[in-house]
Amino acid sequence: MKYVNYPFEETKRLSFYLATEEFLARQYPKDEYFFMWQVNPTVIIGRNQLIDNEVNIEYAKKHNIELYRRKSGGGCVYADFSNIMFSFITPNFNKDFVFKTYLSRIVNILKDLGLNAYFSGRNDIMIDDLKVSGNAFYQLNSKSVVHGTMLYNTDLEEMVKAITPDNEKLLSRGIDSVRKRVTNIRDHLDISIEDFKAFIKKNIADEDITLTDEDIKQIEEIEATSYLIDQFIFGKNPNYTMIKKGKVKAGLFEVSLELKNNIIKKMNILGDYFIIKDEDELVKTLINKEYDKETVKAALEDINVNDYIYELTTEDFIDLLFK
Repeated sequence: MKYVNYPFEETKRLSFYLATEEFLARQYPKDEYFFMWQVNPTVIIGRNQLIDNEVNIEYAKKHNIELYRRKSGGGCVYADFSNIMFSFITPNFNKDFVFKTYLSRIVNILKDLGLNAYFSGRNDIMIDDLKVSGNAFYQLNSKSVVHGTMLYNTDLEEMVKAITPDNEKLLSRGIDSVRKRVTNIRDHLDISIEDFKAFIKKNIADEDITLTDEDIKQIEEIEATSYLIDQFIFGKNPNYTMIKKGKVKAGLFEVSLELKNNIIKKMNILGDYFIIKDEDELVKTLINKEYDKETVKAALEDINVNDYIYELTTEDFIDLLFK
C-alpha cells in the first residue's frame, strides 16, 4: 500500500482532504493508497443527511466550527485536531470485502499496540466495548473509498454540543451517553499523537509517494467545484417549520419560522398580544435573514418592536425566537 504525503505542512479545510480522495480515485493508477489527516473543529454530515436535524448550527457558527458534506453515507461526525482521519482508496469494488479487509488491518495494528480492539457492526472499531473509530464508504471510478475517524483525544463534550440540536436536555443526555459509548486512544495508551500516527503508517504502508504541485491544483479544483458549493452542502435540506412558544410581558406568543438552510423564509406570529401596527411589516425585516441571534439582533437594531406590538421589547422578541 502506498502512503500519500502532501508537499506542505499546513492544515487544510476538511473539504480539501475529501477532494484528495476523489482525485486519487479518478487520476492515479489502480493501487491501494492511504493517508492520514487532521482538521480544525469541523462537522461533516453524510451524503443524505439533513443538516438541521444533525447540527447545532448556531453553536457551530458561534464557535467557528466548520461544516461540510461528504459523498459517502452514514452519520454526522465531529472532528478536531485531536481526531485523526484515515482515508483508504482501493481498486477493489466489493464493499464487504473492502470494509472487512481494511478495518481488519487497522484493528490488527491497534492490537499490536496492546489494545483490545475489534471490528463491530457495519463500520465501527471498538476498544473494550467502546467505539474509537467510525467509517464510511463510497464507490467512484470503479474504485472504493473508505474514510473514517480515529479518536485520539477529541473533546467529546464539544462534539456533542456541535452535532446535537440546541436543547439543554438533549445536550446533557447526549454528553452522558457519548461518554459511556465512546473512547479516545489517549485513554488507553501513553503515546503522543505523532508517535501513534507514525506507528500506523509504518505498519500499514510499504511505500511513500508525495503529491506534486500540479496534483494539488487539481485537488483544489475538485474542492472548489464540488465540496464547497452551497448546493452540495445544503441542497438536500427542505424547508421546515420551527415553532417557538413563550410568555413575556406583552402576552402569550407562538412564532412559527419556516427555514431553508437556516435562512428565514416565512414567519407567522400568533398570540394574545395587542397590535399597534401591522406586524407583517416587522416580519418582513427578518425574511431572508440567517436564523442566528446576532444576525436577527442586527436586523432589528433600527426598529422599535414596541411600535408594532404593545409592550413587546426587542430583547423579549429575540428571546422568544431563540429560547
